Amino acid sequence: MCGIAGLIDPSAAGEAGALERRARAMADAIAHRGPDGAGVWSEPDAGLALAHRRLAIIDLTEAGAQPMVSADGRYVLTYNGEIYNAEEMRADPALSGIAWRGHSDTEVMLESFARRGIEATLAELNGMYAFALWDRRERILHLVRDRLGIKPLFFCADGRRLSFASELKAMHARGEAGRQIDPSAVASFLRFGYVPAPFSIFEGVEKLLPGEAVSFHADGRLERRHYWRLAEAATAGLADPLRFSDAQAEEALDALLGDAIARQMISDVPLGAFLSGGIDSSAVAALMVAAGKGPVRTFSIGFDSFGFDESRHAAAVARHLGTEHTQLTATAEEALRVVPTLPQMYDEPFADSSQIPTHLVSRLTREHVTVALSGDGGDELFAGYNRYAMAGVRWPQIERVPQPMRVAMAAAIARIPVGAIDALARFVPGLPGQPGDKAMKVASVLPLDAEGLYRRLVSQVPDPSLHIAAAEHGSDFGRPPAGLDFIDRMRFTDTLTYLPDDILQKIDRASMAVALEARPPLLDHRVVEFAWRLPRRFLIREGRSKWLLRRVLDRYVPEELIDRPKMGFGVPLAEWLRGPLKSWASELIEAEDYGGGLLYPQPARDLWRAHLSGGRNHAYQLWMLLSFEAWRRHWL
Repeated sequence: MCGIAGLIDPSAAGEAGALERRARAMADAIAHRGPDGAGVWSEPDAGLALAHRRLAIIDLTEAGAQPMVSADGRYVLTYNGEIYNAEEMRADPALSGIAWRGHSDTEVMLESFARRGIEATLAELNGMYAFALWDRRERILHLVRDRLGIKPLFFCADGRRLSFASELKAMHARGEAGRQIDPSAVASFLRFGYVPAPFSIFEGVEKLLPGEAVSFHADGRLERRHYWRLAEAATAGLADPLRFSDAQAEEALDALLGDAIARQMISDVPLGAFLSGGIDSSAVAALMVAAGKGPVRTFSIGFDSFGFDESRHAAAVARHLGTEHTQLTATAEEALRVVPTLPQMYDEPFADSSQIPTHLVSRLTREHVTVALSGDGGDELFAGYNRYAMAGVRWPQIERVPQPMRVAMAAAIARIPVGAIDALARFVPGLPGQPGDKAMKVASVLPLDAEGLYRRLVSQVPDPSLHIAAAEHGSDFGRPPAGLDFIDRMRFTDTLTYLPDDILQKIDRASMAVALEARPPLLDHRVVEFAWRLPRRFLIREGRSKWLLRRVLDRYVPEELIDRPKMGFGVPLAEWLRGPLKSWASELIEAEDYGGGLLYPQPARDLWRAHLSGGRNHAYQLWMLLSFEAWRRHWL
């Protein structure tokens, strides 16, 4: 796991020193991603320079240093990520006769490009990666992102000039990209809490999409193509469903996950796992123990607040599995100290408040290990979000109620203060966490149709036009293929948008800020393709989500340690905004220059005052607005 950056600027051709200084400055801006080494390589006559910041994981010697040149001298690679089938690739007859310099996965991938070609190599790679590959013979720079979008990559193309980097801040280190805000990106951010790919917050700067390769030619021509598409995997899987019994499906998933996790345990540095005590992270930890590669270290974090602390569940799972478990119960003060650092850590607006505990658990974990496996992806693949169960069980029931009656019910619920619902819920055993917020979500979706339901459930600000005049970005990228039912359309869209643009970027920035490599083995592309071949009965059965994944986990962890309402990885945001974050938030929202001319001040102030009154909980909308404003002040 590393940080990469680089540029092509024909106007600077021949100026090797200047090119390398520019590329080095870009990489130094993301030195936190790679504190173990730095490298720059240039092709002065092409006006090209590639830079790398190294977090050494595999082959800690100089033989693994980057940028790396292929043995035949044709290709140069700067790369961020890990390839988990590198040893199988090394044994390929096409790579025989190579005098290997070391045992890094970087070298294997690079020599495969040289011997087998780019397309054949991409088809075989099993891993997470974002890289730039310079073809010295053809004078083409290839930018590539992994199939699921685990690792980030930004680029800016302007005529015959191009710059790229793992994070936006690197592209601004020497003015390689402009800082003109895209108002439509702001509107999209307000809806989702992130700026959806391929857009970025700045005009002219784009993100590679998952499974995409971008080729930049010397004449400025830009070619974009997908070497892997989720739409094709989903369509193929649904057309060829697995005809397994329950036992066969359980055995197959156990074996596949076991192989994916064992592969991702390869490391030359200490390794552990995040453990929340939920289904996904518990399955990963259990299969790490089952791999038998030695003691497993697990890490969790909790908050001493009603409805938010899962650390005791994680500790119980760890005791059962026999892991060496480290736990931190964070105080509000510890968590709140993270808030001022978020604009620097997330260098475009980002407003998933679980970024706070994610960073805290990453920081805790990095004190002991350099690599941590996570359970990210399980909800999207195996239908774990509450909205999937609603679509499968509750929504058909709701839809049968006449819409006028649903509208009246929604209005009645909305009139009840969230605090009153939370207070009453304390006396009702078995209710999920944050019952007031969940009741308000129910009220907001009752009047909608199916498509409106999904859009509302994934919207943080239901109507961005209340806060900004710009229209949201439109994109066909997330459009599901024809023939998918409502649940599969949600799974597909979440995997293609919410997963890479929110979940995976959250963990990337939070972990890399402390030079921790986070690996999500559930997102091995073979697991993704397997999940799309599962008939619905293996995903949701009798109202229970992730049915088959639960069955696999039952082999290793007693059901009673896992079976509880889904909580998520949140923080007591509403409480903090009325308490210890009140002055911070008030200063931002009440400032005369709030929004910088992009956002309307009055709607934000109305939400803020209503939230402070305690009558309604507007914490998540406010976090969206506050995150943007804090980011704007930091970067502009």
